[in-house]
Amino acid sequence: MGFIVTTVIQRTIQVSYRHQVFFTRDVFARRNGLLRDVLLDGNPSVRRKVMVIVDEALSQAQPALIPAIESYFKLHGRYLDLVCSPVVIEGGERTKNSYFHVSEIQSLVDRYHVDRHSYILAIGGGALLDMAGLAAATAHRGVRHVRVPTTTLAQDDSGVGVKNGINAFGKKNFIGSFAPPFAVINDFELLRSCPARDKRAGYVEAVKVALIRDKVFFEWIEKSGAQLRRFAPTAMRYLIERCAELHVNHIATSGDPFEFGSARPLDFGHWAAHKLEQLSHYRLRHGEAVAIGIALDTVYSRRSQFIDGASCERILRLLEALGFELFTHELRSAESDGTFTVLRGLEEFREHLGGQLTITLLQGIGQGFEVHEMHMARVMESIAELADRQSRRVKPRRAGGEKGAVAPS
Repeated sequence: MGFIVTTVIQRTIQVSYRHQVFFTRDVFARRNGLLRDVLLDGNPSVRRKVMVIVDEALSQAQPALIPAIESYFKLHGRYLDLVCSPVVIEGGERTKNSYFHVSEIQSLVDRYHVDRHSYILAIGGGALLDMAGLAAATAHRGVRHVRVPTTTLAQDDSGVGVKNGINAFGKKNFIGSFAPPFAVINDFELLRSCPARDKRAGYVEAVKVALIRDKVFFEWIEKSGAQLRRFAPTAMRYLIERCAELHVNHIATSGDPFEFGSARPLDFGHWAAHKLEQLSHYRLRHGEAVAIGIALDTVYSRRSQFIDGASCERILRLLEALGFELFTHELRSAESDGTFTVLRGLEEFREHLGGQLTITLLQGIGQGFEVHEMHMARVMESIAELADRQSRRVKPRRAGGEKGAVAPS
């Protein structure tokens, strides 16, 4: 009987990444050399090619932006080559719902000979950055990508992460890549044209990371609620910077930046949120859906006796005080057998990473922990509780007793 001889060559490959997030003001002002210096990367002898992608809604809200970009690159033309006029592309979730815009950017990369030492500079909200980041990560197997986030949520959460992607098959971020951006530049001035709804949306990611990582930060958000509701600049800047710092710390120190395991602590509240976005046909913005998802998992944590009732109430009250609704009718959308459709989000959440279902819950403010199963009856009880809470917050109209405006927090 012969022997089968197997030869194996095995090596461990270690790759290090530099993840840099800058905070500045008026990034395209003539006096601000930050962007120039970031793109030159310490080597002023090489003229760098740059393609600029701009969120359409941002360009309409700030009509002086594109002329400012062109003026900036003309000023620094000795070092920077703007290969074409800034490319304006629709933002929002629509830009992620097909491969069309990814292909459009890749076509321009080919046309203007943008190589791996050149840059795709994307300016916009999180959806545009996700899409442009995927185009950058896959053209030439990786063109340098610089993000300039222009919404609160993108500046404190999605824009400082290492994920890129688009939606497919009715699922959030089904097609994507892990590719850390070359740099992230947060310019607080670019938030000034955001509608209140979009300014508020990023708050919930700060609440999320505080709940699983930093009780002191949670308490600061509580104390600063009135300032945040009126979008006071100093409070907003601190929230964005601290939230971004906690996210980057997790990416750099968790030991699993590319999510090879089954756990995603930074996606606390997201298993339901992603499904609610899809069920609402993206009427719910990401931050709004995450607020509902956090509320659901917080109530579930209390019903499971992981967290005390007083802490649960503090969390729900803070979300409401910041302007978020904690219930939407999509939570009760049902399959033909009566099962709530949102529950399919649990399996989709598990499938997205593979392996064992791993959900982050709370055992205290600032203390997240992981479970590997969710009791369906308890989830449905938690949904019912949020529905009841919402109905109690809705005041009857004076005439006719109809339900109407939401009571102020």
